[in-house]
Amino acid sequence: MHIRPFQRLVVWQEAHKLCLWTYEMTRKFPKDERFRLVNQMCKSSSSVPTNIAEGSSKRSVKEREHFYEIAACSLEELYYQCLLASDLKYLTSEEFAFADDLIQRVSYLLTKLRGSLRSTSVTSVPSATSVTFK
Repeated sequence: MHIRPFQRLVVWQEAHKLCLWTYEMTRKFPKDERFRLVNQMCKSSSSVPTNIAEGSSKRSVKEREHFYEIAACSLEELYYQCLLASDLKYLTSEEFAFADDLIQRVSYLLTKLRGSLRSTSVTSVPSATSVTFK
C-alpha cells in the first residue's frame, strides 16, 4: 500500500485515531441520536484529519493555514460534542477523559504545525513529508 505524504504527519495520525475512536464510541449511542449527535460527531471528527490531509497538499502558506484552521475549529466542535455526550451519559467519565486527552494532543500538534508555517518563509514552506511532531 502506498503511503501518502500526509500520513507521515503525526498530527494526522493522531487525528485519524481520534476519528476512528469517535466512530467506535458513537455506535453505542441511542438510536434516536443517529441523525443528531452521532452524525455531528462523525462529521466533526472526520473533518480534522480530512482538512489536515487537504491542507498538506496545498502549495501556498495561506491555503495551508486555511485548511489547518478548519481542522482546529472542527476539533473544538468535537470537544463540545464529547462534553455533551458525557453530560447526556452516552460517554463514561473514562471515555470522556480519553477523548479529552486525545483532543488536547491533536490540538497541540496542530498548533505546532500551524506555527511552523508562520515561522518559515514562503520559499521554504514545510511539506507533509518534512514536518512531523512527536
